[in-house]
Amino acid sequence: MSEKNDGANRDATKRSARERLQAERERQKTRDKRRRTMIVAAAVVGVLGLATVVGVIAANAGKGDKSDSAGPVVAPSGATGKDALAIQTGKPEAKSTLTVWEDFRCPACKSFEDNYRDTVHELEAKGLLKVDYHLVTLIDGNMGGSGSLKGANAAACAQDAGKFAEYHDVLFQNQPQEVDDAYGKNARLLELAGKVEGLDTPEFRKCVEDGTHNSWVAKSHEAFAAGNFRGTPTVLLDGKDIFSDQANPLTPQKLKEKVEAGATGSGGAGAKGTEKATGKDAGKDAAVDTGKGGAKASPSASRTASTASKGTPNGSGSRSGNPTGNGSSGD
Repeated sequence: MSEKNDGANRDATKRSARERLQAERERQKTRDKRRRTMIVAAAVVGVLGLATVVGVIAANAGKGDKSDSAGPVVAPSGATGKDALAIQTGKPEAKSTLTVWEDFRCPACKSFEDNYRDTVHELEAKGLLKVDYHLVTLIDGNMGGSGSLKGANAAACAQDAGKFAEYHDVLFQNQPQEVDDAYGKNARLLELAGKVEGLDTPEFRKCVEDGTHNSWVAKSHEAFAAGNFRGTPTVLLDGKDIFSDQANPLTPQKLKEKVEAGATGSGGAGAKGTEKATGKDAGKDAAVDTGKGGAKASPSASRTASTASKGTPNGSGSRSGNPTGNGSSGD
């Protein structure tokens, strides 16, 4: 009996050991399976995380590209000159060309327009003068806001409608104070369009609200900066700066005489400057020539508010000509 009991105990012990070993093997298999599952899951999460990061980077890169670009350059209808950056008024066959760089927020530009508007329109009507207007955004950069840009875009939209000259004059006649960015509001620009017969159309409104010509305006301002002009207004007659000569200040009457002299070939700015005006760097040549006299071009609009408010567009330090002299016909 004792031997049988001992044998039975040994068998039971062996079975118990085998069972424990089997159970341990099953537990190990379970742990291994769980570990493999976790590794695979972690790998999947890592791949998904990497994909997400790449996607975010790509998305942000796309947004950066979009914000850096103001869209394609869309020149207004009939724009002329290098890179189609000028809007021309007057008769194309006119012998003399007045080149004007202006900002619709610039007080000195308003003063120039108020004093010379009638003379310029008279010479245009006689077929003696055409004007190339270049629109810039100097005041936006100096004072903040967007009125220079949006005003220029609206003027370009008016050019599309064949109403640039009229709307150009309305914008200067209703110019707000330099520190007031009223032209940064499309509603104000559209309101002023109502003063020009036939301009306030759905097409014009869409052009203004979409900023159709914003990139074109920006490119025009870049050309202004590249020309090394001192400020706005910059006024060239047949490529020669006629607005910053302190020794011989310009007046509306003198402008009229110069244009008429150029038309008859009797000398003056028209005869002397025509050859320069046909060159690629007419604006730069004019700046070099006037630089010999100590003034490259007309002064910075950002520094002309106090002077312009007195009715003179001389600007900073009165470096340009005084248009309020004999023959003034603007008021």
